[in-house]
Amino acid sequence: MKSPFQYGKLAEGTTFVNRLKEKQMLKNNLVSGINTMLISPRRLGKSSLVKLATTELLNENKEIKVCYIDAFTLNTEEGFYQAFAREVIKSASNRWESWLTTGKKYLQALSPRISIGSDPMYDFSIGFEMSAIKENELELLNLPEKIAQAKKIKMIVCIDEFQNFAKMKTYPELEQKMRSVWQHQQNVTYCFYGSKRHMMMEIFNSSSKPFYRFGQIMFLSKIAENEWVDFIVNAFGRTGKSISSELAKTLVSKVDLHSWYVQQLSHFVWNLTENEVTEDILMQATEQVIDANLPLYQRECEALSATQINLLAAVASGEQMLASAEVTAKYRLGTSQNVSKNKKTLQNADLLEKTKNGFNFLDPVFKQWFVSEYVR
Repeated sequence: MKSPFQYGKLAEGTTFVNRLKEKQMLKNNLVSGINTMLISPRRLGKSSLVKLATTELLNENKEIKVCYIDAFTLNTEEGFYQAFAREVIKSASNRWESWLTTGKKYLQALSPRISIGSDPMYDFSIGFEMSAIKENELELLNLPEKIAQAKKIKMIVCIDEFQNFAKMKTYPELEQKMRSVWQHQQNVTYCFYGSKRHMMMEIFNSSSKPFYRFGQIMFLSKIAENEWVDFIVNAFGRTGKSISSELAKTLVSKVDLHSWYVQQLSHFVWNLTENEVTEDILMQATEQVIDANLPLYQRECEALSATQINLLAAVASGEQMLASAEVTAKYRLGTSQNVSKNKKTLQNADLLEKTKNGFNFLDPVFKQWFVSEYVR
C-alpha cells in the first residue's frame, strides 16, 4: 500500500495539507496582477502552494496561462534568457506547432535556434548567440507581455529558487534590467519564491535593491498544530491504520511543525505501523529520520569553522547574549567581530534565523542531532 505522506516532491491531492488562507491570498494576488514574493524557511511547502494555487487558476480561467521556471541550475545570463524564452513560449500554448510559430515571430531579431525532439513537451529548446542576447535583452524580458497582448491572455510567470540569480557575477545589472522592464507590464504577473530565506529577504525587502516594493511579500508560516493532527489522523485512517490525536500531537511537536519533517516522520511511523501507532514506534521513527538526514547534517558541520560550531552550540544551549564577554569566553567564540561575522555566515547558510527573541535553529531535527553530538 502506498504511503499517504509525501516529502521530497511537490505535495498535491490528499498529501497537501490545507493552507486555505494562504492559497486564496496568493490566487487573489496573481489574478489581480499583484506581483508576489513568497518567503519562508526552506521546505515549508512554498513550491507546493504555488503549484496548487496556479493550477486552480488555470482551471478557473482559460484566459490565464502560467509559466514555471526553476532557477536552481541557471548560472549564467545566457542560460536564464534561453530558459525564460522557452518556458514563456511553451506556457502560451499546448501545441508544439504554435511554439515554433511564436518563437520565430517574436524572436526573429535574435535568429533563434529552435529544436524539437521526439517528445516535444520535454525536448523543446531555444538557443541564441550571446551577441544577439546582449543586443536584445530588453526585448527578451518583455516577451511574455508581447505574447499576452497579442493572444489577449493574462500570463503568470513563476520563478522558483529566484535567489540563485544573485550568485551570477552579472546579477546587479540583470536585476536592474528585470525590474525596469517587468514593472511596466500590464498583462503579466510575477511570483518569486526560493529556499534561501535570508537571500530572498535581502533581494526583496531591502530599500537599496531594485526589487524593493516590486509587489507584495507573503511570509509563509508553519501550518497550525490542529491542522497537522487532523491530517495525520485521517491519513492513517484512510489506509487502515490508526494513530491517536495525542500521539499525532507528539509527532508534530518533535519536529516543531516543520512541513518537510512532519511528512517524513509521519511516513516512517506509517511504515513501522501494522495496526496502531505506539510511543515505541514513534521513537524508532524519530531515530530513522535523524539517520536518514545524517549525511546532510555531517556535511553542513564539516563546512563550518570551530568558532561557528561553538556559536551553534551557544544558541542550542539557549544563550541569547552571544557577544557578551561571559558567553564568548564560555563557548570560545573569539572576538566580538568574529561573533558578528559568524552570525551572518550561519544566517546565510540558513542554519540560524534571527527573531525578536534572539537566534534560533531553522532546522529542528538538525538541532536535535547537533545537541546530541556537540552540546554536553
